[in-house]
Order: sequence, then C-alpha cells, then structure tokens
Amino acid sequence: MAVTFVVVVALLLLGNSLGWFSGSNKNESTAYGAEVKRGPLLISVLQRGTMSSKNSVKVKSELEGESQVLYLIPEGTDVKKGDLVAELDASKLIDRKVEQVISSEAAVASLVNAEQEFSIQQSQNKSDIAKAEQQLLFAKIDLEKYIEGDWPQQLQKADEAIELAKEELTQAKDKLEWSEKLSEKGFLTRTELEADQLQHNRRTILLQQELRAKKMLQDYDYPKELATYQSAVVESESELARVKLQANAFIVNKESARVAAQSKLKLETEKLLKLENQISKSKLYAPDAGIIVYARAQGRRSEEIIEEGAMVRERQELLFIPKRGGMIAEISLHESVLKKVEEGQQCRIVVDALPDVTLHGKVDFVALLPDKGSWWSNPNLRLFPTRVVVESDAQDIASGMSCSVEIIIAELEDAVYMPLQSAFVDDGKAVCFINGVAVEIELGLSNEKWVQVLSGVKPGDIVALSPPSDFLQSSYNQE
Repeated sequence: MAVTFVVVVALLLLGNSLGWFSGSNKNESTAYGAEVKRGPLLISVLQRGTMSSKNSVKVKSELEGESQVLYLIPEGTDVKKGDLVAELDASKLIDRKVEQVISSEAAVASLVNAEQEFSIQQSQNKSDIAKAEQQLLFAKIDLEKYIEGDWPQQLQKADEAIELAKEELTQAKDKLEWSEKLSEKGFLTRTELEADQLQHNRRTILLQQELRAKKMLQDYDYPKELATYQSAVVESESELARVKLQANAFIVNKESARVAAQSKLKLETEKLLKLENQISKSKLYAPDAGIIVYARAQGRRSEEIIEEGAMVRERQELLFIPKRGGMIAEISLHESVLKKVEEGQQCRIVVDALPDVTLHGKVDFVALLPDKGSWWSNPNLRLFPTRVVVESDAQDIASGMSCSVEIIIAELEDAVYMPLQSAFVDDGKAVCFINGVAVEIELGLSNEKWVQVLSGVKPGDIVALSPPSDFLQSSYNQE
C-alpha cells in the first residue's frame, strides 16, 4: 500500500504541475468539486509507441570498424531474395588485399625455401653421419690390423734379425778360431787374422743392436702405436656422436624454420581470406523477399539517420524486411509507472493511421535497465524499453507506424473512486477536501484520471478539485 501511495502522490504532483486536470469536465465535476463515484474502474497506463514486425529479417553491417554507405535502396521498395539493397565503401579493404596478396606470395616463397633447406639438411646429415661412421670403421680396422698384423710382423722381423745376427756371429767366431790356428802355424798373415777378428766384433755388435731394437720395439714403439690406433677409434666414435648431435640440431633448426614458414603462410592466407570475406560483405543482399524498412538507430544525442554517405558501425542494423507472422508495439515506460507493468498484462493498441480500429495484445518484455539513449536528451529521464505483442489481425499495419498503447493494470468491478486531482498530501497522509475540511483517506490503484479510495469517503460525497487557499504548498510531503 505504501508503494501505491507513493506512486499516486507522484502522479498527483506530476498531473497538477502539467495541468492534466482542470475541473472542466461538466459531466463529472462542478466548479466547486467532483462527486465520489462507485462502479467499475479501469486502471491502465497509456504510452506512445511505434509498430514493428515481430519476425523482421535484419540486414546489418558486417564490415569491421566504421564504413561509409555508398548505396542504399529506397525505403519501401519491394525486393526479392538476393536483391542488392546496400553497398558499403570497401576501397581501403581492396588496397589492403593487394598488399596482403604480396605478403601471401612472399610467405609461399619462404615456405618453399624452408622446405628445400630442410631436404638439403636431411641429405647433408646422411652424408656427414655416413662419413663419420666410415672413419670409425677405418679406425677400428687400422687398430685390428696393427694388433693382428703389423705388430706380430714387426716382432717376428725383429726375432728373425736377431736369429740371423746370431748365426752370422757364430760363423764369424768359427772363422776367427780357425784363423788363429792357421796364424800360429804361419799360414795366415797378421793382417788376415785382424780382418777376421774385426768381422767377429762386427757381428757381435750387430747382434747386440738387434736385441736392443727388439726391446725398443716392445717397450716403446708398440705401446705408442697401440695407443695411437686406440685413440683414433675413440676419437672417431666421439666424432660420430658429435656429427649425429649436430645433425639433429641442424634438422631441428630447419624444421623450426619450416614450421614457422608454414604458420606464417597460414596466417597470411587467413588474413587474405578474411579481407576477401570482408570485401564480399560490402555488398548487402536481401535475405528474404519483402518491403524494405530503414532501421532507426539511436545515437548519443538524437536518432541517427541511415542514408547514403552516412557512416555506419560494425553490426549496426541498416535495414530490415518485415515478415508475415505478427506485429509488435515498441514503447518506453517512465520509471514512475514501471512497477505497475508486468509481462503478460493485456493491452489495447490504436494505430494513428487506423484510429477506428482497436487492436489487442499483451506485454511481452520489460527491460531491467533504462535506455541509455534517453539520458543524453534529459539526464534525469529514465525510460525503460518495453515490447507489446499484437494478438489481433494486423494485415493493414506497417512497420514504423505510430501508435498508442494502453496497458491494462487492473479492471475493478466495484470500486469507490474520485478524480486523481482531488487527492493531496498533508504531513505524509493522503487527504481530500469536503466542504473545505481535510478528510484523511486511504488510496488504492490509480490511472491518469481516477484514483481508488479504500476508506475515508463514500459515494455521493463532493470532493474539491483544488485545495483551500490556506492549504500551504510547504506542507506537501513529496517523498
């Protein structure tokens, strides 16, 4: 009841300030007051609106950012599905497409080069690894050859040289002994004996040299050569491992470059396809047959006009084509009556073009938030978009027609009511004046003209349409 009282007070103050009720209705009031009545009372909210198709096919701009309208089919044109209805400026997109084609071709060349370098690197890796494996094989063969062939042969050769030196020494020794015997008997000269002694000494020295050579061969040459061949095998194994790691690193780099080139080509191709798609969307075609109606876009300060040369945004509605299947009335409710209206409430609609026809419908949607567009014209105004579905046959109604919508809040079959103009506020209480005396009353529902009285007056009482002259404005409680 407190909410109803506050709403009634707000309507009362608003009505008095706007001069809604002047007491000039001769059928319901006199110069001094109006009669309190009893009977059926219709509680409703009346609002102006615009008719639109319930199942309209919308045509929107799908170009990114802002674009200029180059061509716009005249409003009211009867079009078939697929007809050109609008064209947006795509010159910048066409210029970007030319640049993107060049970028895409460069990306293709980069990918071909990356793939070729990858193939070349694969071949080079095979060659390098095969060469390293061959070097390792040769090092192992050399080691085996030295251990199994060269070293035994060198050792045998040293033994044979020692054996030969021993035999030669034995011969020289036998010959010297024989020469000494012959010399004692005078058959040899001293010079011949000395030559045999020299030959014996030489053979002795040669044997010692061969023995030392074998020892040097065993103690020094063999360990050195063996270590050299073994080291060559180890180095070849390490080289093979290095070549394989290096080959893997090279192939990873080339593969990375190839993948990057593939990604670059994919990105450039997608950009090109996107530009081509955007260019194709610069021409808008009718998605269905029907009558063209321009969209009314609400801007920050006023209604934006859709016309050739205008700038439009992405996803902005340009046109729509109403389809058969019902009409709706679009209205905006003031916040003072918002709590009265609920979805499903019945409505009466009168289109300005058909004043003798009353359509019936119901509230289909009430916005939870006010329309921001109304704030620019009046920062203190809060209007909530509301949609009313027309349930009557509306064949002669076209989108864009102005209309009046009366939302039925309640239909009271038996109510005591008086003019809304006769209700006043005194110290936070609702009062009316009968014979100049303030009478406290309890108020119920109200419309733009009448307010339900729950207690305080009875049918037939005459209530004043204006307060006495000594009723001060300062006593009004406007909360």
